[in-house]
Amino acid sequence: MSEKQVMDADWLVFHQSPSKPRFRLPDGAVDAHCHVFGPSPAFPFAPERKYTPCNAGKDKLFALRDFLGFSRNVIVQATCHGKDNGAMVDACRTAGDLARGIASVGPDITEAELRDMDAAGVRGVRFNFVKRLVDATPKEVFLSIAEKIKPLGWHIVVYFEAADLAELVPFLERLPTVIVVDHMGRPDVSKGVDHPDFQRFLDLMARNDNIWSKVTCPERLSVEGPPDYEDVVPYAQAVVERFPDRVLWGTDWPHPNMKSHMPDDGQLVDFIPKIARTAEQQQKLLVDNPMRLYWAR
Repeated sequence: MSEKQVMDADWLVFHQSPSKPRFRLPDGAVDAHCHVFGPSPAFPFAPERKYTPCNAGKDKLFALRDFLGFSRNVIVQATCHGKDNGAMVDACRTAGDLARGIASVGPDITEAELRDMDAAGVRGVRFNFVKRLVDATPKEVFLSIAEKIKPLGWHIVVYFEAADLAELVPFLERLPTVIVVDHMGRPDVSKGVDHPDFQRFLDLMARNDNIWSKVTCPERLSVEGPPDYEDVVPYAQAVVERFPDRVLWGTDWPHPNMKSHMPDDGQLVDFIPKIARTAEQQQKLLVDNPMRLYWAR
């Protein structure tokens, strides 16, 4: 490898000894949002990356899955790997039926390449609109990719920040597949659930029954911080209670680009019953919804 890929000096490494969750996950629970980083040099990070993370490969992910009590993972392509989906696909193939994947692809992706990823367990693509993580891509490019994946029955994961939602709404409503929004569209929780920004997101979901949300990453959204992340609870509760059949949950391990602190994954699992307060909501959030979306075939 021509370039030595050294972890960023300010990179926070994932928690080395997370606590055992007090909350017992329902049988068959899915961690529906996590990543793998490398390990390099086997799976080098992309030259165009905006950050260089620690190594966090499939073996560590699967060990965490078992420790926390999950049965399955949905592995989302990380921006540090660009459009080389090799690490994610390798992890899916290793896990077999216990993992599914979300890829990052360009407009030149071929039908053969898509079918090969489909066979490995990939079920969607991710469009990233967070400006600090990726370079701008014309919306027409994303629409062309959406048309390519639609025949496979794949869906689209979108990542954006709340301030950019108003501009994105017309584009999102043109997409021809199921859409899954990462982290509730990253609301500013200091503004309150009644703020127009968050209400805009709820209205978007209400108008479009093909739009789902991950009620994930309290550690990213919280101003109050760990261990309870109480200021995020009303937001996630609102989404779960209003759209119980269109919500997903995941750890976001190994927590890329966290700057304030590194969360304890066991404490994140213990956040779940705060936002999904009944056994029925928990079953839908953790088992029924992800199984329907990712394992229906």
